[in-house]
Amino acid sequence: MQPFKLIFVFVFLFSVNYSFAGKQYTLSSPNGKIQVDVSVGQSIEYTVKHISDVLIAPSPISMELDNGIVWGVDPKLQKASNRTVNEVIPAIIYKKKEVADHFNELTLTFKGDYRVIFRAYDDGIAYRFVSTSKKPFRVKSEQAVFNFPSDCKAYIPYVREDRIDSFEKQFFNSFENVYAYTHLSAWDKRRYAFSPLLIETGDGKKICLTEADLINYPGMYFYNGDGSNSLKGVFAPYPKEVKQGGHNELQMLVQSRENYIAAYDKGTGFPWRTVIIAENDYELADNDMVYKLATPTVDMDFSWVKPGKVAWDWWNDWNLYDVDFRAGINNETYKYYIDFASKYGIEYVILDEGWAVNKQADLFQVIPEIDLPDLAAYAKTKNVDLILWAGYHAFDRDMERVCKHYSEMGIKGFKVDFMDRDDQYMVDFHRRGAEMAAKYKLLIDYHGTYKPTGLHRTYPNVINFEGVHGLEQMKWSAPSVDQVTYDVTIPFIRQVAGPMDYTQGAMRNATKNNYRPVNSEAMSQGTRCRQLAQYIIFESPLNMLCDNPSNYETEKECTEFIASIPTVWDETRALNGKVGQYVSIARKSGNDWYVGSMTDWDARDMELDLSFLGKGDYKAVIFRDGVNADRVARDYKKETITIPDNRKLTIKMAPGGGWIARIYR
Repeated sequence: MQPFKLIFVFVFLFSVNYSFAGKQYTLSSPNGKIQVDVSVGQSIEYTVKHISDVLIAPSPISMELDNGIVWGVDPKLQKASNRTVNEVIPAIIYKKKEVADHFNELTLTFKGDYRVIFRAYDDGIAYRFVSTSKKPFRVKSEQAVFNFPSDCKAYIPYVREDRIDSFEKQFFNSFENVYAYTHLSAWDKRRYAFSPLLIETGDGKKICLTEADLINYPGMYFYNGDGSNSLKGVFAPYPKEVKQGGHNELQMLVQSRENYIAAYDKGTGFPWRTVIIAENDYELADNDMVYKLATPTVDMDFSWVKPGKVAWDWWNDWNLYDVDFRAGINNETYKYYIDFASKYGIEYVILDEGWAVNKQADLFQVIPEIDLPDLAAYAKTKNVDLILWAGYHAFDRDMERVCKHYSEMGIKGFKVDFMDRDDQYMVDFHRRGAEMAAKYKLLIDYHGTYKPTGLHRTYPNVINFEGVHGLEQMKWSAPSVDQVTYDVTIPFIRQVAGPMDYTQGAMRNATKNNYRPVNSEAMSQGTRCRQLAQYIIFESPLNMLCDNPSNYETEKECTEFIASIPTVWDETRALNGKVGQYVSIARKSGNDWYVGSMTDWDARDMELDLSFLGKGDYKAVIFRDGVNADRVARDYKKETITIPDNRKLTIKMAPGGGWIARIYR
């Protein structure tokens, strides 16, 4: 683990007002634009302002223990302390090499062995409870309230609609819905929503609500049951009885729950509740709040962690052609994938679901058509590494034996799937899985799970997360599902939390009128250039090529370009964007810049400001939508251009289109 750089910690001044109701504290961001007012009286309340605008009206916070004690009700303040931190965090596997971490902090220490910490950053605020107890305790409930001063509109990722007959059922979900764009007062009272969730103020400012440093506590849902301007946090109670079942017997289904949400042997820090604020939409497309608030990297060696691309089998249904063997889940097929990966410099091949005997939840029962030692040895000769898919329960039930056995075989990681919960047990499973995998130098891709909350900083071998309505949905989703609009929404919401296992790379591309779900020969919505642009716009250190090698071999120009795009970066800049309309992001690797843009279903002419390039002569290899891409989505044009001296570049995108460039000297 590298040390922090440029660290300055010193006392700063904050105001304290005394009134009949209690004490009032004001904490400001380093640039002075954001202010959080904290009131300590009969309760603890916070208010958030940006310049002169109240973004969050007075909102109470508290935590109730199962012994009747409530932190935050009639609190007995013992002391208040404060500090400023201005440091640079060296990031290991991330969208930039260094993360600036500059904040002012207020810590309120209360009688009863707890504290509340507030931080004010230039891009938002965060708070957390901390227990200093030396004795075991249980948390019965948490009051996390977000009161807004008006009936704002919101982008709401509701839990799946097929669970609305029971709130309890909604704690079992895959965290991959699209967004409902509606007023808070129109909230569907039958449904919870998960985070991140985006609030739109009347003057165009955006507020992204999520959480960070979720290590051993249930994840936060949102609910509005009274049609008010308020959102309240909801947390899954701790599982009491579980039963094996679900997808191919790979899950543990909760049969009953305890009357508490979390239990501890001693004091701990609870997750940060984060309020991320943006004056301009595009600022959200390059935000580091969750990473900054995460527990620093544990004291282990992570120099072995290798990000990269993955040749993936499941999305394309193993549908190879122009081969002389029967394609399927067998060694001949995977050797073909390995050969393809080796040819294009792709670092990994994944064996997704099917290599282990079905419905046994036992990763030591391998189907007879697969010889894993032979595949691992063959892959090594081709300079390709293998990753194995694993159902959650199969991995959890014998975790160390699984990790030890397959690491010794030469397997480099696991894609763990179908957790579909974020109660305390399941959240702690993610930490345990990360720790055990790190012990045996294995990567972890958490699929079928909730949004990232910073575990990828704490354990950099946790290299990706799903929790996104990814391209896999196009295998079965009706044309009414608007993936194109979703694609230009998630950079400002879901991606604020961290990397996404979206799994792009489709070579079958469809216009709005031509798209249809075809499970075995799936297609994407939008143009070919949109698929290419997603390799830059979407953050994904372990990035899939979802289509099959046979299709990629017929599209070598695109394949070579995709394979050459880095998956981690030295620098990231959001260039422009409007939620649900368009987005442009530039990322730097070495001496080269990569720029990607996407639009919604509207054709768009856009000017890119490339002044960040600085002085000098630059050229760019670009892929742009073809003149007929509005009719034939796979139509594109590749060309080499000179970047103008004024650094202004006008681009054109077809409906559902994209644009991509590699800029070099």
